[in-house]
Amino acid sequence: MPSRRTARRRAALAGAAVVVLLLGLFVRTGLPGVPGDAAGGFLYAALIYLLLAFALPGAKRMRMAAAAVALCALIELFQLTPYPAQWGTAWPPLRLVLGTTFNAWDLPAYLAGATAAGLADGLIGRTAGHGLSRRTQSGGKQHPQSNEDRTP
Repeated sequence: MPSRRTARRRAALAGAAVVVLLLGLFVRTGLPGVPGDAAGGFLYAALIYLLLAFALPGAKRMRMAAAAVALCALIELFQLTPYPAQWGTAWPPLRLVLGTTFNAWDLPAYLAGATAAGLADGLIGRTAGHGLSRRTQSGGKQHPQSNEDRTP
């Protein structure tokens, strides 16, 4: 059974994934041209990061970001084949997952999106830990006080 911390992390990741997914759907329909394409790639990679982080909550953040970029790049390269377009014709929701046409400009957007998601995840994780006592942060071990912590 996952710890409370893992359960809270997964809940936060799931919530963030829903927000990113909704933003991505909005961008797809409401932001035309190059800005929409770039924002879509950015959000797609951020979503992949969030899904990986949900599945592997203990994994290192930058490794998950690298895995998200790699997975996005593989899906983008897969678009060089006719299969994503054919499968998207057979079942239109697959077009949102696999895309239909290769665009090299999506690759930097994937890098930016996954990196930003990993950095944000790390910052949020650090911020969430600030309310913990020294004892809680160290797993119950008491840290020796520094000279600055001691009162005369």
